[in-house]
Amino acid sequence: MKPYADIVVRKKGSLLLKAIFDRLLALVLLILFSPLLLFFAIWIKLDSKGTVFYRQERVTRYGKVFRIFKFRTMVMDADKKGSLVTTSNDSRITKVGKVIRDYRLDEIPQLINVLLGDMSFVGVRPEVPRYVAHYTDEMKATLLLPAGVTSPASIAFKDEDELVDKYRKEGLSTDEAYVEKVLPEKMRYNLDYIKHFSFLGDMKIMIETVITVIR
Repeated sequence: MKPYADIVVRKKGSLLLKAIFDRLLALVLLILFSPLLLFFAIWIKLDSKGTVFYRQERVTRYGKVFRIFKFRTMVMDADKKGSLVTTSNDSRITKVGKVIRDYRLDEIPQLINVLLGDMSFVGVRPEVPRYVAHYTDEMKATLLLPAGVTSPASIAFKDEDELVDKYRKEGLSTDEAYVEKVLPEKMRYNLDYIKHFSFLGDMKIMIETVITVIR
């Protein structure tokens, strides 16, 4: 993990600029998107019983555990009724959830996490502690930076649920498919991101994410 730690130290200036940019942009977007947040909050409440937000424990920089903000797209207590990984035809997904998940609108509330400093706009997507426990020593290097709303891995694996389904058809459980097959591949992108991180590079990834979502 040391080579990655040395890279992060060398990029302290870029990381500071990134942190300032993240919080300022998160505040501006929360204000601009407040009518949209209210609209989805009402729609979710009308669509199914339960809370508006899904608050799940995730792991961010230095192994800190925080609770992520996402619009609830599944039935209440869905994580107690199946895997923590969602498949393409998951019966736990609500009607409104099917709509907003396609365009990643369920992740808009993560602007709150960015404002609080638990996340960045760009960085490794935060995993649940259960999956972090499977990290190799090299994979743990991804915890040297704040978790991100998007990342190169997020773009490359935008159809992750379909990939998980493919491995399930080969006889693996959902968790086995994710931990043994999907996660190692995602980590190749995540570790490469650390090696080539730059503030301008993050801007490019944010633009690529928007383009990917609206296609």
